Amino acid sequence: MSPDTPRIVVTRALPPAALEPLHTVGDVWVSPHDRPLSVEELHEAVRGAAAVVSMLNDRVDDAVLAAAGPDLRVVANTAVGYDNLDVPAITGRGVLATNTPGVLVDATADLTIALLLAVTRRVAEGDRLVRSGAAWSWDVSFMLGSGLQGKQLGIVGMGSIGRAVARRAAAFGMDVVHHNRRPVDIGGSRQLALDELLETSDVVSLHCPLTPETRHLIDAAALHRMKRGAYLVNTARGPIVDESALAAALHDGTIAGAGLDVYEDEPRVHEGLRDLDNAVLAPHLGSATVETRTRMAELAVENVVAVLTGKDAVTPIAVTSNSVPSR
Repeated sequence: MSPDTPRIVVTRALPPAALEPLHTVGDVWVSPHDRPLSVEELHEAVRGAAAVVSMLNDRVDDAVLAAAGPDLRVVANTAVGYDNLDVPAITGRGVLATNTPGVLVDATADLTIALLLAVTRRVAEGDRLVRSGAAWSWDVSFMLGSGLQGKQLGIVGMGSIGRAVARRAAAFGMDVVHHNRRPVDIGGSRQLALDELLETSDVVSLHCPLTPETRHLIDAAALHRMKRGAYLVNTARGPIVDESALAAALHDGTIAGAGLDVYEDEPRVHEGLRDLDNAVLAPHLGSATVETRTRMAELAVENVVAVLTGKDAVTPIAVTSNSVPSR
């Protein structure tokens, strides 16, 4: 391609078929590493780029933008959340930021229910027991868990994923309540103040974005407001939960259990969580279906192609108070 051909940087491998349209509009560089790029590698990779297809573990801040230089036109984040993007810094340089909303709603809601069942019915704990080869036998009190019928599910963040979880929970006979930053009228669910939701729910499921206001929203005080037999599920963002406080609460029985798909400092997990039988730990699998991850890649690519061909992006990120970088 000619020297004027736009340079497109993809920070981690995506399905080749999804990437194919990029080759029609630019010179594509895909990271050869099966891991996140270091800060230094990311700075080097983006130099002279017109477009960057980023992943949720790429921190795109002013330093990355400066390294990219004046040709940068779009940062396409391959995720629905964008707390890894300094959106005001990006848009302040006249660069467009995009994400991949909508396509991972069902996959993440399904995983939320999977974690809920795994922790309340002790599925992962039972799996470890069987694989260990330890002796066990059935009796009426063996590995008792908690049923869901008639229990209250408190959803924090009633966006698309929260609503999808509510629909699934209703099929299990759960009573759904919710807390949302802005009041929303959801059939079959009552809006509660956060403290009341924490104090009355048998399961609390987190689906809010990570912002400065929601960082450590679930801290030691919040955990102590929960019922002693309650469960916490987090498929949103790790830093919404104070992991140290959660590990202590699970260890001393302040709450009964937790199902986690996200962590404060991924891929590191707080050591206090790893040895607890009442913690089910998944490695950020919320969107991990073939169909969903492929569609996420396709949507990120569609955004890049649109911008580089002078069209409107499919899913631009609007600059709001929640676009302030939070980590």
